[in-house]
Amino acid sequence: MQLPFPCLGRRVSNGRIPARGLLRPVASLKARLLSSLAAGVALLLLCAPAWGDTIVLKNGRRIIGTNVTEEGEHVHYETAAGELSLPKAIVDRIERNGLAPGSYAGSVNVSAPPIEAPQVDPSQGYEDVVHGAVHDGSVDVSYLASVDAEASSGNAVAVAKVAAAHYAAAQFLLAKGDMNHAIDQYRRALIFAPANVGLLLNLAVVYLRQSQYTAAMDPIDLAERAAPNSADTAKLKGWAYYGQNKIDQAVAEWKRSLALRQDPDVQHALDKAERDRQEEESYRQGETAHFVLKYYGGAAPDLARGVLRALEENFRQIESELDYTPTDPIGVILYTEQSFSDITRAPGWAGALNDGRIRVPVQGLTSVTPDLDRVLRHELTHSFITQKTRSRAPTWLQEGVAQWVEGRRCGDSASVLVAAYEAKSAPSFANLEGSWLGFSGNSAAFAYAWSLAAVESIIQSGGTSDIGRLLDAIAGSASPETALRTALHSNYPDLEQQTAAYLRKQYLR
Repeated sequence: MQLPFPCLGRRVSNGRIPARGLLRPVASLKARLLSSLAAGVALLLLCAPAWGDTIVLKNGRRIIGTNVTEEGEHVHYETAAGELSLPKAIVDRIERNGLAPGSYAGSVNVSAPPIEAPQVDPSQGYEDVVHGAVHDGSVDVSYLASVDAEASSGNAVAVAKVAAAHYAAAQFLLAKGDMNHAIDQYRRALIFAPANVGLLLNLAVVYLRQSQYTAAMDPIDLAERAAPNSADTAKLKGWAYYGQNKIDQAVAEWKRSLALRQDPDVQHALDKAERDRQEEESYRQGETAHFVLKYYGGAAPDLARGVLRALEENFRQIESELDYTPTDPIGVILYTEQSFSDITRAPGWAGALNDGRIRVPVQGLTSVTPDLDRVLRHELTHSFITQKTRSRAPTWLQEGVAQWVEGRRCGDSASVLVAAYEAKSAPSFANLEGSWLGFSGNSAAFAYAWSLAAVESIIQSGGTSDIGRLLDAIAGSASPETALRTALHSNYPDLEQQTAAYLRKQYLR
């Protein structure tokens, strides 16, 4: 599950948002959190707040509650006083402002298992060449030029040396997070050794890790011609097909790989792909310029067409905001509630999932509701960020930007976030870089709110262009915090302080 991280999105079955057993009375939970913070014993991930939605009455009065639903002629909601209801006739609108797990189900943005480098090393037996190419903490450009000159003769030994030298340089650069220059090293070596399977497959791995599935196919195809019976080639080709939403071809390649060599990673990937294929056998399909949509047979065709229209509209908006255009088509699956749970195996608080394909439960809907549109916009943002950063964006930034693009703002969560920061209970963004799948609903709610606050503060300080620069820097940096220093001249403690100061100024005046 990230080929990507957890992300928030409304669960939209029948146009309602089920509690999923995660509701907490707003006042009592917030009081409990603040009391614990004041006592100095709060543990953020054990007692995050449950913020509610706002019911705006026609007389101007505003009521904050959780699990706000509309049934018949009444609006039902929960407060610390229990479950209450209002006549719909006196309600002007409902503002979905909260981040409570019960009123705002999480959506999971996750990544596939790590795509491991193939068991082919062009530098074996050329240790002296490796040392000549990389030493004293840097790549020796002069040495590489000398082996290039020797290899121009076509001598077999010289060609093997040039492959080893550039491979060593590429591996060094990859370890530093410099993907672009690592790719340059592989390409330079392939000028002299175009059929070197080790170079081709290692280059393909770099592309796959960056979610550049179409680009990965070229070196994979060349490697397959050079080594038709390679388990590594079939394994990587399966990943490339899966990333392009070509499930049948992925299954065939992974079966071929396992026939050549048993591999638990391949078996796991095959099992997941076959579950997808079995579920989607009866699904209908639709396509646009940027999307491949599959939807269960019971879904209304009008809903599918509406989803594609909404996705294309959101695509143009996000393309402008993030200054990026994804190169590969994006897969979208519309499920029933049960199929979503069975196939994704996401945590109970998850209301949608993005693992390279956008997966959303839509049972009971006949058209694109505002809630569903927000989910699609949120999930699509993850796809943009994943491709723009080459699958390297930390979870906190993924989730913060996706919520911001969706239209969410911190609002009522500000006081609790600031209290947690001042009590030194708010997590460092370093601790929110990886997967959130193990978080409880309340823990996830706090992590989402804190991440959104950080993104708000960055945009308030330097505009959306700062987010774009940060995403670009992450694609080529050794770590997210290194990218933060490069793009915004800041580090995590600085960002945490900036975020708290922004919340005080914007919401607590």
